[in-house]
Order: sequence, then C-alpha cells, then structure tokens
Amino acid sequence: MKTTSEACSITAALIVTIVFAAAITVPGGNDQERGTPLYKKEIAFIVFAISDAISLFSAASALLVFLSILTTRFAEIDFLVSLPRRLIIGLSALFISTASMMVAFSAILFLVFCDQRPWMLAPIGGLTCMPIAVMVTLQLPLLVDLFNSTYIPIFGKQKYIASGKFISNHPTLAYE
Repeated sequence: MKTTSEACSITAALIVTIVFAAAITVPGGNDQERGTPLYKKEIAFIVFAISDAISLFSAASALLVFLSILTTRFAEIDFLVSLPRRLIIGLSALFISTASMMVAFSAILFLVFCDQRPWMLAPIGGLTCMPIAVMVTLQLPLLVDLFNSTYIPIFGKQKYIASGKFISNHPTLAYE
C-alpha cells in the first residue's frame, strides 16, 4: 500500500504540474488589448478549460489523499477500512484526473492544429482513449480487489463502527 501510494503520488504531482502549466499558458495566446484568450468563444476551448480544471482539482485531491496514506500511523485497525478507503478514493481521483487531462489535451490539439475539420475528431478521440484504456486495464483489478476486501464481508454480515470495533452476526467473528 505504501509503495502504491508513493508511485501514485508522483504521478498525481506530475499531472498537477502539467495541467497547471497548461492552464496558465493559454493555447492560442491572448488578445493584446484586453488580455482575454483568442479562442475563448470556441467550443473546443471551453471543453479544454473545463476538463483542465477537473484534472487539476482531482489530481491535487489524489495527491493529498496519497500523502495522507504515507503519513498515517499504520495501526492494525487502519489496514482494515481506513487505508483501503483512502486508496480507493485516491485511485479514483487519479483516474478522473488522467481521463480529463487527456480530454483537455485532445480539445486543444483539435482547436490549434485541425482548423475545425470535424473528421479529425475520430483519430484524436481514438488516440485519447488509448491511455485511458491502459490505465483502466492496469488499475481496475486493484481497485476492484480493494473494494471487495473493504466493503464486501467474507464471513456473513459485519459492520464497522466508528469506535474501531466490528460487529458480526457470526458468534466467533464478533470483535467486541
């Protein structure tokens, strides 16, 4: 869990850096008199702005979640619910960030280089889906395993109470 958090926090930090730089260096430049972006009325630019913001906020959230995993006390009870829940949240935020970063990049690629040719949407969309599919293929099994081990009980019904105790219907599994 610690190694996964370290690797994912590096990835989230890189995404934060990239999308922040993309947000402050407006593609296409600015109007010299007013300082507004030249492409601000284009749909592709609006898609870029929204997806870049989503990517920035979700990557920053993922980074904070992964850092909270790395700085936890690593008590035994934390490994049952708290840390897996944080890892699920962090991986989900990292996936959202990666997907929205690819959408932002594709929108600007279309806006700047395709001169509003609609047929270019198909190859750009296909290439955008490739890294998203790779991430889903590689990280989804971990996410599913974390979800199953955290929220689906193995031995009958169990409930986790905020005090750190488990309650179970099975007589030998009650931890009170």
